[in-house]
Amino acid sequence: MFLLRNRHPEAHATLGSGEAALAALAPEERALVREEEDLLARVHAALAARRASRGDGDLVGRLRELRDEALESTSKDLPTVFQEMGLVRAVMERSRAEALPDPSVPYFAHLRVREGGATRDYCLGRATFVERSAGVRVVDWRLAPVAALFYRYVEGEDFEEPLPGRLSAGVVEARRVVVIERGVLTRVAANGVTVVRDPGGAWRSTRQGVALGGGAGTAARPGALGVGAGARGRPATPEVTALLDRQQYQAVAAPAPEPLLVLGSAGSGKTTVALHRLARIAFEDPRRFPPSRMQVVVPEIGLARLAARLLEPLGLEKVSVRTLDAWARGAFQGAFGVPPPRLTAETPPLVSRLKRHPALYETLRRRPRLAGGGTPAFPRLRRELSEHWSDRGFLEGVVRAAAGDLPTTAVEETLRHTRLQLAPLPEELYAGIDPDARQTLDGRPIEEDTPESLAGTLDAEDLPVLLFLAALRGGPARARLAHLVVDEGEDVSLFELFALGRHLGGGRSVTLAGDEAQQTFSSYAGWPQALEALGVAGAPTCRLETTYRCPRPIAELAHAVLGPLAPEARPGAGREGVPVSRFDFPGEAHAQLFLVGALRDLLDREPSASVGVITAAPETARTFHRLLADLPEARLALDGRFTFRPGVDVTDVASVKGLEFDYVVVPDASARAYPDGDEARRRLHVAVTRAAHQLWIAAVGTPSPLLASLEAA
Repeated sequence: MFLLRNRHPEAHATLGSGEAALAALAPEERALVREEEDLLARVHAALAARRASRGDGDLVGRLRELRDEALESTSKDLPTVFQEMGLVRAVMERSRAEALPDPSVPYFAHLRVREGGATRDYCLGRATFVERSAGVRVVDWRLAPVAALFYRYVEGEDFEEPLPGRLSAGVVEARRVVVIERGVLTRVAANGVTVVRDPGGAWRSTRQGVALGGGAGTAARPGALGVGAGARGRPATPEVTALLDRQQYQAVAAPAPEPLLVLGSAGSGKTTVALHRLARIAFEDPRRFPPSRMQVVVPEIGLARLAARLLEPLGLEKVSVRTLDAWARGAFQGAFGVPPPRLTAETPPLVSRLKRHPALYETLRRRPRLAGGGTPAFPRLRRELSEHWSDRGFLEGVVRAAAGDLPTTAVEETLRHTRLQLAPLPEELYAGIDPDARQTLDGRPIEEDTPESLAGTLDAEDLPVLLFLAALRGGPARARLAHLVVDEGEDVSLFELFALGRHLGGGRSVTLAGDEAQQTFSSYAGWPQALEALGVAGAPTCRLETTYRCPRPIAELAHAVLGPLAPEARPGAGREGVPVSRFDFPGEAHAQLFLVGALRDLLDREPSASVGVITAAPETARTFHRLLADLPEARLALDGRFTFRPGVDVTDVASVKGLEFDYVVVPDASARAYPDGDEARRRLHVAVTRAAHQLWIAAVGTPSPLLASLEAA
C-alpha cells in the first residue's frame, strides 16, 4: 500500500505482515483478507495517482510563495500579486469540485456482481471515484443506483433491478461489510464470516454477528456484570450505513417528496432510518432540500444531542435538531412576534395529561370558530385559552370524551392550577410595600416556591395549543421546511403535530418515526390520527420487524413485560445473547451494596463500557448516584445532557428514550415502582430495551408483577 506508508508510517510499525499475521485464520478466511487488502491497495494507488495528476501540491506551494511576496511587496506591486493569488485559488477550487474519497476511510462496504459475462467490484462510500483501468469503482451510497443491490440482496442471490437506461440482471457474488481505520483494513464481515485485526496486526476469526446495536453479544459469568463488550482494544465496529437491512434501506430510499411513517420496536433502527433518509434526500437534491431548511424534532434533550452527533458524520451539521419544548418556544415567537411569557417550572401531571390529550384536540377542533385574516393577537388567544381552563363544563366534556383515559380529578386539578396562574402578580399584590420587606432572610423573593409564584405564568403544554388555535383562525406558519423528521412520534401530541405540519407549507416531505409500545405520555391517539394532524393522512408505512439493539433474551423479556399491550408477532432479534439477570433483595441497603460493588468491578475490568442505571423516578436516581459520587466515571443525567462517554450514567426512564448503553441496570423494579398497569408496562419496557449487551434487574421487597416470566437468581 504505497499511499498508506506515506500517510501513516506509524501504523505499519505495529501491524503484522504476510503469512504470520494470517496464521490464525482458516484458508478461506485468509483468501478473504488478501482479496480485501488487494482491493484497498488498488483504491489507495488510484487515489494517489488522481491527486498527483491534479497537481494540488504545486498550487498550494505557489499560493504560499505569493503570500510571502505580498508581505514584502510595495503598494504598487500588491494589486498584481493579489490578482495572481485569486487566479491560483480559482484553479484550486475548480480542481476540488471533484470531491475524492478520504484515503483514511475511502469506503465501508464491498459489492461484487456478475452480469452477463462481466464481473465488477463496487465499493460503497460517501463520494464517487471511478478508475476503470484499475478496476476501481467507489460509489456514493446515497446517489448510486447500483448501491441498492447491496441492501436488497444477499450473497449468492440472483438480482433484477432497473438501473438508469437498462434492466440489470445477474448474481451478487460478494457482499461484504468492511472497517478501514486510518487507511488500514481492520475488519471484514461476509456471509456469516467475520475476521478482525487486533492492535498488534494479527488477524483472528470471530463468530460474532454484525448488528446495528453497535457491538457483539457477551457471555456473562454467573454473578458478574460484563465480560468484555466494552474492554480496551475492542475492534472497531462497522459503519451503521453498511448495516442497513432490506426494510431499512427501502425506507431510506423512499421518494423525497413523499411522507413516510416508520414504525418499529425498540432498537429496530427507526432513528437511524429517519436520519439516513434525511441525508439521502439532502444529497440527491441539495437545491430543493438544503440542510439549512431541514429540521429534526424529538421529545427529549438526550435524544436531540444524540441525533445531532449522528448527523455530523453524514455531513449534516447545518440541520436543526430541537426538542419539542425548544421548537415550541421558537414557533411561538415566530407566530406572535414576542417571546413566550414565563412558564411554570413543572406542570402538575394531571393537568399536563389533560392539555396533551387527544380528546382535548378533538374538542377544540370541532368548536365553532370565526375565520380570521392573520394571526390573532396573543393577548386575545391567551384570554380565550384561560376561559377554557376555567370552564368546568368544558373540562368535564373533555374528560367524558377521553372515555376513561382521564380521571375526573383532572378537572379540579386544572381549575385549581388555572386560578393560581390567573391570580394577581406579586408586584400588584404587594404594591406600596417596601421592596426590602418583600425579601426573605436568605434574600429570595417572598413568593418564591409558593403557589403565588404561578401568577402570570403559562404551562409549556399551552404553547402548542395556542399555535393550534392561531392556525385554526388563519394564522400563517412563518417558516417553510424542506424536510421534517419527527422521532418518537408516539410522545408528540396532536397539537404539536398539527403545528409542525404547518411548517411544511404545501410540501409533504416528512418522516414520522415511532413505536406505540413505548408511549410514556397520554398524547398518543393512533398513527392515522397522528398523520392526519401532521397534514399527511394516508402516508406510506414502513414497519421494521427486527430489533438490532437488544439480544434475544432482552427482546423476549421486553415482549413479556408489555403483556396485553405487546404486538401479536414478536419482533425478530438480530443476535443471541446472555440471559437477563434478576436479583431480589429484602432491603434497599442490600441491593445498593450489591449493585454498587458490581458496577465498580465492571468499570475496573471494562473502562470503555457505557452503563445506564435507569430508575423509575428522579429521586431514586439521585440517591443511587450519591453512592457512586466518588467515581469520576459516574454521572447524574436527569436533565438529558448525556455525554455519550464511557462510564455510568445514573438517570430515569423519562430521560432515556431513543438512547442505548452497553449495559443497563434497573435497580428499583419493585411492585411499587412498576405496578400491573399499562403505563408501568410501557415505562419498564423502555428501561430494559436500552441495553445492547447485558441487562440486570434488581427488586427490593415485592418484585414487580411485570417480571413474572423472569426467575430470580
